[in-house]
Amino acid sequence: MRPRRALHPAASARLARPLLLALVALSLLGGVAGGLLRAGLPLSDALWLSHAGLEHAALMSGGFLGTVIAIERAVALRHRAAFIGPFMSGLAGLCWLLGYGAAAAGLAALAALAFVAVNLVVVRRQPAAHTALLLLGALAWLAGNALFAAGIAADAVLRCWFAFLVLTIAAERLEMTRLMRRRPGVEASLYLVLAALLLGAALSALLYGAALAMLALWLLLFDMARRTVFAQGLSRYMAVCLLGGYGWLALAGLAWAATALGFHAARDTALHALGLGFVVSMMMGHAPVILPAVARIKLQFGPAFYLPLALLHLSLLLRLGGGFVNDSLRAWGAGLNAGALALFALTLIGAAFAWRRRHGATGARKLP
Repeated sequence: MRPRRALHPAASARLARPLLLALVALSLLGGVAGGLLRAGLPLSDALWLSHAGLEHAALMSGGFLGTVIAIERAVALRHRAAFIGPFMSGLAGLCWLLGYGAAAAGLAALAALAFVAVNLVVVRRQPAAHTALLLLGALAWLAGNALFAAGIAADAVLRCWFAFLVLTIAAERLEMTRLMRRRPGVEASLYLVLAALLLGAALSALLYGAALAMLALWLLLFDMARRTVFAQGLSRYMAVCLLGGYGWLALAGLAWAATALGFHAARDTALHALGLGFVVSMMMGHAPVILPAVARIKLQFGPAFYLPLALLHLSLLLRLGGGFVNDSLRAWGAGLNAGALALFALTLIGAAFAWRRRHGATGARKLP
């Protein structure tokens, strides 16, 4: 018998990409469905859905966003071993949905450990302030996943998971604005705020909330979005996403501090103004730039991108404002939050088809 030939690296990459995409999609769909269930919307009594409701935060922060961020970093590193981490976090999402919570938590911790290793390589290759912040974000994810796997300090787990996302976004904004001229001490003040955020993640919810609010103020004052909002096209759209997200970040910080002081009705605002209002706004703003680089899909930008963004903000106002008055308004708002994510996914698909219609298959082959 002839020995089997090993898969060519390009062929294995073509097989790996759809699998990773499927794992990301499963975590996103499960996380959204679990969030709707927790918000009180009547869904089916399927067993996987009860698992999704129980592990909603883990699915969204680790199975979905953690995997997406790890894929982005692996693509930038251009080494196949860098994809081990996102595969493990993607598999963790699948295990959470199937009810294997202990296995999922272990996989998530290993994924974060692999992600830290990737970021160490990135820092060694490109020593800079933003890569150091990316490494700190990876360490925050590892700390949160380790605590989660150990089954202790639930509030600290959430603070660590969000610190991972916030530090990653802050690092990306610092990288994109590194050529801006700033007054002496401005960048140092950012590092002080982020140090307070990490200290708050470990020790104090009150300090954590104050640091989030201070970070929002810093971004509103010094991020280049204040200037690019007056531009045209994609630059203006990204700026609108960013500035709106910074507003939600400020509200999340205030709500987190209020929750720490005993106003527990603000907890939903603290979590979802940060997770949806800030993080998803950043995701919507950066997706037209990052998706072509990571997934090799070109997008035709157009005014339609503003529709899911508007729906996201309006549905959050309904959920977080109306939710104080009426639980049904909170549930409706949560449903429309999910609708905004679905509409954004459809917008991306439509933008990809629009680009292909405009440029044809020849243009698609020019992708790196």
